[in-house]
Amino acid sequence: MKLKSGFLWGGALAANQCEGAYLEDGRLPASSDFLPDAAHGRWNAMLHPTNLLQTEYDYYPSREATDFYHRYKDDIRLLSECGIKALRLSISWTRIFPTGEEDTPNEQGLLFYEDLFTECRKYSIEPVVTLCHFDVPIPLIQKYGSWRSRKLISLYEKYASTVFFRYRDLVKYWLTFNEVNMITHIPYLGGGLLVDKEDPDFNQIVYNAAHNQLLASACAVRAGKQINPDFKIGCMMAAGSFYPYSCNPNDVMEACICNNKNYIFIDVQMNGSYSGFARNYFQKLGVTLEEKPEDAALLAQNTCDYLGFSYYSSRLISTNPEHLKKVADGNAVTTLRNPYLSITKWGRQIDPVGLRVTMNDLYSRYHKPLFIVENGLGVEDKLESDNSIHDSYRIDYIDSHIAQMKKAILEDGVECMGYLVWGIIDLISAGGGEMDKRYGLVYVNKHNDGSGDLSRFKKDSFYWYGQKIQNECHEESL
Repeated sequence: MKLKSGFLWGGALAANQCEGAYLEDGRLPASSDFLPDAAHGRWNAMLHPTNLLQTEYDYYPSREATDFYHRYKDDIRLLSECGIKALRLSISWTRIFPTGEEDTPNEQGLLFYEDLFTECRKYSIEPVVTLCHFDVPIPLIQKYGSWRSRKLISLYEKYASTVFFRYRDLVKYWLTFNEVNMITHIPYLGGGLLVDKEDPDFNQIVYNAAHNQLLASACAVRAGKQINPDFKIGCMMAAGSFYPYSCNPNDVMEACICNNKNYIFIDVQMNGSYSGFARNYFQKLGVTLEEKPEDAALLAQNTCDYLGFSYYSSRLISTNPEHLKKVADGNAVTTLRNPYLSITKWGRQIDPVGLRVTMNDLYSRYHKPLFIVENGLGVEDKLESDNSIHDSYRIDYIDSHIAQMKKAILEDGVECMGYLVWGIIDLISAGGGEMDKRYGLVYVNKHNDGSGDLSRFKKDSFYWYGQKIQNECHEESL
């Protein structure tokens, strides 16, 4: 079974989970530098500037992460040995505009990413760049309440325009926001919002903040196309279709409703307007979007070229109170325990067929190219005495998902641009800051307590994926 020539086989990383160097070369703190405390409502360090750089509150893993900032040349060279064709990366907003409000960008930050993307090009690796991956400058949280304020729209557009222009000849593929729907599940992670779910205005705050992000995304699309019409600018969601627990029509309808909720923001970015479902849902929640007359045209005229998405598992829902007791963790999204699926220590249920289902659902809804920009297995790995890592479980996971992806493309007619393994080099988890939950094909010698010398070792999956890419590309050329 052959995919089209040019399919982007590769991997994905994120600045907030791998770079570290959080105060070097002009960078100032971002929202990710106070995880996991802030995600659990411990906001003292951000609300009071005098405490901003104190570290006695807890251990903040993203501040060193896996030190990609200093090791990127070696890491890119290492990944080139795997034969990847694309590498998803993100830009740290505070490396470019440290407070978010400077008149001129930080040249040291711009130069770092110029060198990084040039290094990718050196090895014929296509950079796929996310503008905002769970990343807000701390001063914008303190001064404006983050995305609560429309002020961030123009600041984000300035930032996006700056990097679009600087890297117009180095980067073709862009994503505006990482997992834009995550703001409703973990508001601090998704949008730097300091708000409790018990707050009576929670929905009003979160959905208006999301509206501002959608406007910012549209502004970025407009700016990017003016700078380089050949840019491919996409949006990105945390995906995974909801299944009904049974064929009871009430379960089927509940799954439909859950899926519609998950598509609210992507509908805007792909179709250019809120759906009728979204408008009715806002009314039901008592949410009034703070819209301006010009918003509708901005959103309608600046839709995205493709839909990037993360997929780790399908979801399950029921209306039966007994079934609702069987909940799996699901990593931010509540889901029921599917008795037909195995499950990881961190609550991820393994469902390769669910990827094919999700791809069909998304393509049927939007009729634009898809891009699997995150897929992978987060588990504990064992470093053997000879520095080998035997992760056959990860090979099985990735292989089975690739097989279902190919069926979606070749049998179902879904258009898909590429497949990227998440955390292709081990990185810290976004919310919990863990290292022991590893996704990579490359092992990084670092642990939950911050110990380890950060040395890199190839896992068995690294060699397997390299051969897989070689075989797939050979098939393409036949």
